[in-house]
Amino acid sequence: MASLSNSLQLKHGLTSWCPGSSSLTRRLPSSSIRFRSFVVAASSFSNDNREFVIVGGGNAAGYAARTFVEHGMADGKLCIVSKEAYAPYERPALTKGYLFPLDKKPARLPGFHTCVGSGGERQTPEWYKEKGIEMIYEDPVTAIDTEKQTLTTNSGKLLKYGSLIIATGCTASRFPDKIGGNLPGVHYIRDVADANSLISSLEKAQKVVIVGGGYIGMEVAAAAVAWKLDTSIIFPENQLLQRLFTPSLAQRYEELYKEYGVKFLKGASIKNLEAGPDGRVAAVKLGDGSTVEADMVVIGIGAKPAVSPFEVVGLNNTVGGIQVDGLFRTSVPGIFAVGDVAAFPLKMYDRVARVEHVDHARRSAQHCVKSLLSAQTHTYDYLPYFYSRVFEYEGSPRKVWWQFFGDNVGETVEIGNFDPKIATFWIDSGKLKGVLLESGNAEEFKLLPELARNQPSIDKAKLEKASLVEEALEIAKASLQVVQKA
Repeated sequence: MASLSNSLQLKHGLTSWCPGSSSLTRRLPSSSIRFRSFVVAASSFSNDNREFVIVGGGNAAGYAARTFVEHGMADGKLCIVSKEAYAPYERPALTKGYLFPLDKKPARLPGFHTCVGSGGERQTPEWYKEKGIEMIYEDPVTAIDTEKQTLTTNSGKLLKYGSLIIATGCTASRFPDKIGGNLPGVHYIRDVADANSLISSLEKAQKVVIVGGGYIGMEVAAAAVAWKLDTSIIFPENQLLQRLFTPSLAQRYEELYKEYGVKFLKGASIKNLEAGPDGRVAAVKLGDGSTVEADMVVIGIGAKPAVSPFEVVGLNNTVGGIQVDGLFRTSVPGIFAVGDVAAFPLKMYDRVARVEHVDHARRSAQHCVKSLLSAQTHTYDYLPYFYSRVFEYEGSPRKVWWQFFGDNVGETVEIGNFDPKIATFWIDSGKLKGVLLESGNAEEFKLLPELARNQPSIDKAKLEKASLVEEALEIAKASLQVVQKA
């Protein structure tokens, strides 16, 4: 469940950040960095805590809340409004450990509430109460009045805010109803309720078809293998995770999945999903007229930023989402946007990006709140980071975990035979721009962000002669040391 503009789209569809072209780059009055003051009658609004309001109940909201607490500005001041029934949690678990069979110790709440994913304190509903944070559950915001600084929720509550942080994340892209996108047995996955429904189908199914060859497709397919199901993945591209993996790297992963019994239908288009006599999905009909039988279908074709009803604060029409500056300020003073929904200046690559990944959700929320509450004025300087973990359940013959840092541009050098390690290096104009490592150890993984951020000059010919991943990483490390000594 991770992407940059819906997948790792580092080199596709992004615009350059043009400081002179947007009102967002104006240096706003110092008062706008902090919360806006207001005076209201106590009985006028449904929220008691009104100085700061966060809309959204995902990772970004949870990490923002922790940062408010760390600055002593949460108790009696912070309100979080969520469409879900749960306190913020580590969403990546939903397509990984949560989908494991019941006998393989699946992840369950409260085990993965934020901020355990980064080694922090588990923020259960009781934690929010203890910290004086007001939580409004299962009541999404449906309207905003930026002049009156008010929000209206689905139930009709009128909420007041001094400073507003929009952390609404994304919604799953869906198949239209007219082609069967809402049939019983067709699943999308963005939240716990979706995951619970998916597990209910996995318990009964024999044949599962997964539509999409990205993160969700790969992770759900690995979980289906643990359930010992007949599993197929269908996608229109010619390879898995096309926006990140090289063709040869994708082939390695496809071969591994095939060893687990997963079938691939690549370059395939879908005409519609067909229902059986009981009204549930029974087959996927392809563009060529053939059909693939299915007891259940999981759609993982990307996501869309959840901008409604906040379009009025300014959208980015190229990468999607709400346009912000390097402190996550929107064009409306006192309103901020973080996480998946924010289109922000990706400083080190001089362009605007929208990143759908837990690491960015955490870091953007923390940076935004620190800027809001303190004198911090330095621009968010994010290094793109993506990862996946699959086949981690008990009894799996091989657990898979890769990490990628940087930018996937330029030529590539692949080292290793995937048994178990493999590394891919992206080199552009002689500089190392990005690196992916499969099955590395802690020390090797720690090296990756240093390489990607420093972008050392590297001898491509020398790197290509490396016979082992360890040797290639030593060559890259030596190049890094030259940069650090300069």
